[in-house]
This record gives sequence, C-alpha cells and structure tokens, in this order.
Amino acid sequence: MRISVIIPTYFEEDTIGRLLDFLCQPIYQSQIEVIIVDGGSKDKTLAIVQQFLVKLIRAEKASRPYQMNLGAKQAMGDVFYFVHADVQLVSSFVEDIERALQTCEAGCYRYVFDSNHALLKINAFFTRFPMMWCRGGDQTLFITRNLFEQLGGFDEYFEVMEDFDLIRRIKVHTRFHIIPKSVTASARKYEHNSYLKVQWVNLIAFRMFRRGVPPAEIRRYYKQALNLGHY
Repeated sequence: MRISVIIPTYFEEDTIGRLLDFLCQPIYQSQIEVIIVDGGSKDKTLAIVQQFLVKLIRAEKASRPYQMNLGAKQAMGDVFYFVHADVQLVSSFVEDIERALQTCEAGCYRYVFDSNHALLKINAFFTRFPMMWCRGGDQTLFITRNLFEQLGGFDEYFEVMEDFDLIRRIKVHTRFHIIPKSVTASARKYEHNSYLKVQWVNLIAFRMFRRGVPPAEIRRYYKQALNLGHY
C-alpha cells in the first residue's frame, strides 16, 4: 500500500519547510508520495517546496477543495492523506493508517495545539469524540482512493467547511475512524485573536454550515471576523 500525502498551500513559507523536512525522511521514501498543490503563493512557499523531491502542482486558484481534488487526480497512491501545511504529524502515521484501514475506509487523528494555553487543551480533549463539531481539517484526513472516487471527492461548492461536508458523506457509507493519537495543530489563529473570539466564530460558522448557508458567505464571515488575510 502506498499513501499519497496531499498538501494544499497558500502563503505557507513559515510552515511548509518543517513539514517537508519531516515527510522527506528516507524512512518514508518507499511508503509515500508527497504532493504539494499551491494556490498561487507570492511569498517564499514555492522556493522552499522546490528544495525538496516532491511533486509540485500549481493550481489556478486558491481553494482548498479544488487544490486537494487536483492533487488526488494526479496521485498514484491507494490511500489519500490530506494534510494542512501547518500541522505536525506523528512519526508512526504510515503504520497507524495501515492498521486503521483494516477495519475502516476513512478517518483522522485527534489533535493537540502547539501551545500550552489551558483552554486549548480542553479543545484538544474533545477531538477524541465522534461528534461532527469535534472534527476539522487540522486533524488531517485519510481515505482510500476507492471511497474518495466513489464519493466524487471534495465538493468544490464548499469554499470552506469542505472537510465537514466530506466527513458527513463518508459517514453515510462507512464508519469514520479516529486514531487514538494526536497530530499537532497550529494555534496561530488563537495567537492573533482571543480564545473566546475564535470559539465564537467557529460556533457561528458551524451553525451556518448546518443551516445550509452558502459557503462563500461563511468564508467571508470567517475571514473578516478573524482577520485572516490569505485564508
């Protein structure tokens, strides 16, 4: 089994080097392929990526579902592993995913934050539970090629919350497995905004998603509320 690690990037010069240093270790060389799908970064992201032996795809637009689908179309693996550029993976991720796929077709990890903030530890604790509001792209997502293609991939209508939509559709077909280990997610949104503000904005965005509010409207709200310039 070969895993295609698919990473959408857009202005990720501060994070992508660390992730690629990790993924390009010789131990993973025969087990994975790494695919970067860049949405038009104007910083040093591309220069950093080009220092590594990975597949680089230049997307026509910055849209995570579009970028990830584009990566999947060019992937050679039997399994797709979608990873955000600012996430730190566990060293056993290949074995963890192989073991999980013995009993499921898709899943994710729990996560912790790269911060000692006590309230963020509460957030992290809840990622072990199966409720939809405990999910999110920071937990990474693995799925077999067969199931991904059966579901039609990410729905590109969802400019935001695309991971929630895919997980919702996965659960109609099969069990969604949560690996009992934690990847490390970036706390940068919380560093630029207060904890309570981010929690409130997340809640509003999730409720908008559940009510069927157009994703473009959710994205606009989320970006403006948290001042996410390149989101």
